[in-house]
Amino acid sequence: MKFGISTFITDQGIRPTALGPAVEDRNFDSLFIAEHTHIPANRRSPYPAGGELPEIYYRTLDPFVALSAAAAVTERLLLATGVALVAQRDPIITAKEVASLDLVSSGRVIVGVGVGWNREEMENHGTDPSTRGQLVDERLMAMRTLWTEEKAEFHGRFVNFGPVYSWPKPVQRPHPPIYVGGGPAAFPRVAALGDAWLANSLPPGELGPLIERLRATAGRDVPVTVYAAPSTPEAVEGYMRLGVERVLFYLPTKLEKESLEWLDRLAEVAARFR
Repeated sequence: MKFGISTFITDQGIRPTALGPAVEDRNFDSLFIAEHTHIPANRRSPYPAGGELPEIYYRTLDPFVALSAAAAVTERLLLATGVALVAQRDPIITAKEVASLDLVSSGRVIVGVGVGWNREEMENHGTDPSTRGQLVDERLMAMRTLWTEEKAEFHGRFVNFGPVYSWPKPVQRPHPPIYVGGGPAAFPRVAALGDAWLANSLPPGELGPLIERLRATAGRDVPVTVYAAPSTPEAVEGYMRLGVERVLFYLPTKLEKESLEWLDRLAEVAARFR
């Protein structure tokens, strides 16, 4: 089983140029970072975890800028969005950003995607929350077309363009892997458009039945990565029994010194199972 790090990179925490090498040096294989463009001041959508919305949601760096900075100072680390909010992103620009990052990192990108939960945030981007799932599906299909075809075009209900030329193409073929986030409602999207399921912080006891349900929906053995997984040895053992491909320990957003101390503790847990 592989081990990675999931976190929010903000203007108040460790810089990506320090974080990337620190994660790589501690033998984690990947760095998954969250995205929010903004948080509306008059938000009505409840925070899914309950309680007050943490300030880190207000302050995330653009994920592709942050991951490019990390790419420049690492050699092996996989660079991932966890998750990119495709419902709030232009597909042509996003396809360009992913392909550019994949090129400058020599093929180290994972595209973690989700539909999002903050209805007011997506409305500010012109997205109707009631159709955001359909919108995300079309945008993902359009992005795959842009990555894989020399003269790309796409004609759907929400996305319509082409024929167009769009370069660079990704280094990875046919394109960087797409990890689809979300719960059971996202399983058809995983089956149709995903290379893996990005499960959000589910303990092994809850995850096992959902993996079976996902694989029944997809008709194949879908790899699973767990975002913000519990870092206890008991939880890791449970994930190993389930055949999880990767667990992502959550790194709180702290300044550099404290972040490195957290990483040391998380690396000690991972080392017990390597």
